[in-house]
Amino acid sequence: MGKTLPEIPELIPVRMLNEYVYCPRLAYLEWADGEFEHNAYTLEGQGVHRRVEQPDQVLSEPETADSTLQARRSITLSSERLGIISKLDLIEAEGKRATPIDYKRGKRPHVAGDAYEPERVQLCAQGLLLQEHGFDSTEGIIYFAGSRERVPVPFTPDLVQQTLRAIEEIRNLAAGSRPPEPLEDSPKCPKCSLLPICLPDEVHWLQHEAFPPRPLAARRENAWPVYVTGFGGWISKRQGLLEIRPAEGETSRVRIGEISQLVLMGPVNISTGALVDLVGRGIPVTYLSSGGWFLAHTIGTGHHNVQVRIHQYRLAAHPRVRLRIARALTAAKISNQRTLLRRNAFELPVEVLKALKEFRDRAKRADSLEELLGFEGAASATYFKAFRFLWKGERKPMFDFEQRNRRPPRDPVNCMLSLAYALLVRHWTVALSAVGLDPYRGFYHQPRFGRPSLALDLMEPYRPLLADSAVITAVNNGEVGQDDFVTGTNACTLTASGRKRFIGVFERCLDREFTHPIFGYRISYRRSMEVDARLFGRFLSGEFGKVPVWTTR
Repeated sequence: MGKTLPEIPELIPVRMLNEYVYCPRLAYLEWADGEFEHNAYTLEGQGVHRRVEQPDQVLSEPETADSTLQARRSITLSSERLGIISKLDLIEAEGKRATPIDYKRGKRPHVAGDAYEPERVQLCAQGLLLQEHGFDSTEGIIYFAGSRERVPVPFTPDLVQQTLRAIEEIRNLAAGSRPPEPLEDSPKCPKCSLLPICLPDEVHWLQHEAFPPRPLAARRENAWPVYVTGFGGWISKRQGLLEIRPAEGETSRVRIGEISQLVLMGPVNISTGALVDLVGRGIPVTYLSSGGWFLAHTIGTGHHNVQVRIHQYRLAAHPRVRLRIARALTAAKISNQRTLLRRNAFELPVEVLKALKEFRDRAKRADSLEELLGFEGAASATYFKAFRFLWKGERKPMFDFEQRNRRPPRDPVNCMLSLAYALLVRHWTVALSAVGLDPYRGFYHQPRFGRPSLALDLMEPYRPLLADSAVITAVNNGEVGQDDFVTGTNACTLTASGRKRFIGVFERCLDREFTHPIFGYRISYRRSMEVDARLFGRFLSGEFGKVPVWTTR
């Protein structure tokens, strides 16, 4: 090629050339950031490739090959000179002549050349690899499994030059520190498996507010969190099932594929086999104390996207950036506190709403983190004092509440608030880890041993909407009562049955849908946390300048 390529430690997978020609941002997210998500199209394509795959086959050297036609499947070829590597679905070779055959899902498209440009480039790169290994390869074939048709693709000089140019461009792209701009209002996006990760419309809206985002193609929730509470329980794996054996009672069985997260509360044991299987599937395992304190989090080797953490650490060292982010998060929290009171309180004094509005406006103008902490503390004191206006009449005597206390909580309301906040920080820690951010390096909450500061930062606007709302729902619906609490010397805790019911209320609140105040589509709070985590990473990488926080009305 005549040029020195940027130094990238890996050879480029040829399938990434297909992604690059289709969408440069897609190729960057998959290869450089290590992101991937299946949808119906990718699963169908995976099935097509799995049916033709035959490992351990060998292709004869061109010098020793005879004139007999040989068909070899799943052959991996690479070239240091070209900087690419590929597993070829099928090679038909006769002497020195070799033809790569690439299998594709679906039917032959009715376009010029009977194949799309990304598929032609990918096939041409496979032909170049065969040429690098001494074969004569001037044409390839794309086999469309849906229509069972073979489409010949000649390796013309123009196609070869386009392929070589794509190799050089994707290498230069991967050497950068941020992904390319997303496609704008493109018909390609709705069919892309990385749409919930790329968030093209959301990024464009936060950049320019040019057009409203299309409804987010949220993943169907086929998997759910599983909570295991109690003392002396044992969890093991057997034939795709997770067996949960409590110290007392009957054994429960859950399909591992239907689990999104496993949460262990208290001294519950898990076998190595079950833990390895869960981590291998990307299912996080988190550990809470019996009282709900977040203790640990088990994941795999971590997210591949190191660039987003580099941006995070760099910006966390800038006082102005930290203050800007902290002001936005705190103001959003106070605004959502005000909205919760306005929606749910019975005969709320107008002075409370006026005071919260004033504290919110002051938080937006705070000159330092210390000053911001003062406004936040004053707003929280005003907010929690107004909790007495939230209870239904018959519930007031049982849940008298004046102010926040913790470590340990000393009354039923504070007991539920502490548990709800612990559950919320756990969810945020999982969400941030899933998108490549470090949950322990925050901007508002300062680093401290064992404290997930960034999770605490980003959960601030969600505290009233999820945690506080779950407490109000549990109390006013009668799902917890006085008999669900044990009060001792200066401490209050939930009973096992009360804790189980409250966790159920909290999870229902996570699944509650709302109309997103910025993007305008319906989304659950559970899904919204992942979207916000991804957008926060995009903000840190410089894709847009507005801190991605929102408030409900």
